[in-house]
Amino acid sequence: MDWSLFGCGRSGHVTYAPDEPDVRKRLTVRVGTEEAWQCLRCAAFVIGPPGMSGPASQAPQVRRGNELRSALILRVFAVERYLRAIVAAIIAFFVWRLQYSRQSIEAAFDREIPIVRELFHQFGYNIDNSKLVGLIQRALTLSPTTIEVVAIGLAAYAVIEVFEGTGLWLGRRWGEYFAMVATSLGLPYEIFDLVAGVTVTRVALFVINLALVLYLVVTKRLFGVRGGKRAYDARLRSESIMDAAISAAADDEDEHTTSLVAPDATAAGGADGAPPAESPHSGPSADEDEDAVSRR
Repeated sequence: MDWSLFGCGRSGHVTYAPDEPDVRKRLTVRVGTEEAWQCLRCAAFVIGPPGMSGPASQAPQVRRGNELRSALILRVFAVERYLRAIVAAIIAFFVWRLQYSRQSIEAAFDREIPIVRELFHQFGYNIDNSKLVGLIQRALTLSPTTIEVVAIGLAAYAVIEVFEGTGLWLGRRWGEYFAMVATSLGLPYEIFDLVAGVTVTRVALFVINLALVLYLVVTKRLFGVRGGKRAYDARLRSESIMDAAISAAADDEDEHTTSLVAPDATAAGGADGAPPAESPHSGPSADEDEDAVSRR
């Protein structure tokens, strides 16, 4: 799949007219009487005026190829982070409300639990063995201070997940580092949970978090892996159409300068600066000198 074409199909082409003439002529062609500019993402020539213009050094950094695929993968992780944040925020709200509505919630629980127990008993299930019921019963016995601490912890977790999701969605370097570090800190706790008891939910969450950490470290070259940021930026520059045009223009200028200097060097004494060799007829020969002496 051509991810560059896919990106242009979703977001449109990105054309840019640099101010430098040598770079400019490499990004534009004539199609009949009209001018076409090369898209910085998919490399196709698009008929019409450029979308932007200015110095070549200020051209937008456009993701191409695998970078677009990587951005899509990170956005999938970002959506998962946002969902976690929403769930954590909802639970934090109900836990916070618990300390103000403890008596009414406890009364409602005691009033409704026999009905629910009898209903599930008809299906052969004893809800007294349910972890959810046990969790609710333990929550009703918590002190107000403990409830407040739990609510603050859940709210803080929701905020962290929002930061992670935002950084991953925007594809910023700081977001990648933040997501990698924050997720790594939670892996030991998830491993402890798996040792205590394996469930589908725990395994799924652990696999998602581990996959995110490995993906960020390997593909984004975090913490110096595979050459680090320098190697990552070098790869992006090697795939950049604008950088390629700037480099080609610089090479042409160097060749032009060399072609102008070379004839002058030859005229002054050869390309290596050595003095020109004397012509065999540049001065009188030995026989001519002897004839001159005999005539005298």
